[in-house]
Amino acid sequence: MRAPAFWSRPTPFWLAPLLWPASAIYGALTHQRMARSGWRAPVPIISVGNFTAGGAGKTPTALAIARALLEHGERPAFVSRGYGGTLKGPHRVDPAHDQARETGDEPLLLARLAPAYVARDRAAGARLAIAEGATCLILDDALQNPALTKDLSIAVVDGAAGLGNGRVIPAGPLRAPFEAQLPFSDLVLVIGEDGTGIAKRIGERKPVLSAQIMPQGEHLAGTNVIAFCGIALPEKFQRSLEACGARVIERIDFADHHTFADAEAQALLARAASTGAKLVTTEKDHVRLTGSSMLEKLATASLVLPIRLTVDEALFEAVYRALEAARSR
Repeated sequence: MRAPAFWSRPTPFWLAPLLWPASAIYGALTHQRMARSGWRAPVPIISVGNFTAGGAGKTPTALAIARALLEHGERPAFVSRGYGGTLKGPHRVDPAHDQARETGDEPLLLARLAPAYVARDRAAGARLAIAEGATCLILDDALQNPALTKDLSIAVVDGAAGLGNGRVIPAGPLRAPFEAQLPFSDLVLVIGEDGTGIAKRIGERKPVLSAQIMPQGEHLAGTNVIAFCGIALPEKFQRSLEACGARVIERIDFADHHTFADAEAQALLARAASTGAKLVTTEKDHVRLTGSSMLEKLATASLVLPIRLTVDEALFEAVYRALEAARSR
């Protein structure tokens, strides 16, 4: 789905009372689920999630943590629900053969770095990962999921978007009231400039660390591009391209986790041909361009903007401390 525009600003006065009952029920059920106890795995569990629906930078954060753990001599594995995919799992993702419509797009990206497992039942996914040699697990998008007991829970916040209008789905982007979710996180990672004051709002209740998304787009400098993407915050993609020196002559947005159709691929290729501009997309969108000759043609014709996360070293220190504490239980 594409997030409603009012999620990022005050809800219209006439709409708020209509949506409040659904928001109250949704938030209460989510909070109740978060309070359940989960399985205590025999290896450390690091969770990366966020307070809101949509993109905040969870996948780049999970990848940054995995890289640090690999350098630390660990054998990390990712466990994901596989949002947008059809597989129930547990299933080890094969990035060479699996497709996004089966596994979801994020697991395909994660599996390029370390073993990734898709499982609607996260505990079952964790058991399979441990059986196959994982020394620690990174849970993708698991703040609200109670299936596993977490040794460190990291809540990622996009600095520009913050908590949106501060309301719960469907009146806003929050998955449950913020004050109800905060106790389930051990630290908050704000990505980008904190334009909404989220760090100050948390105050002394939780540690707040910072990170920056660094687009790796030197190859796009001076290039006229048509940007297309199916992510929660497409404007972030455009800003990243412009920061690399690309000239964005048009941006075409699709819903988050969008499954591309042949007709859409054909239209994008035709638009590029008529303007002479290069097509460019995100890594997450590019892995979804499979399954037909037309989609593969679009994948071949499209440039990709890789991103990396520059993170406060204190994040990795917190991860290492959590591993040590878990192993000393």
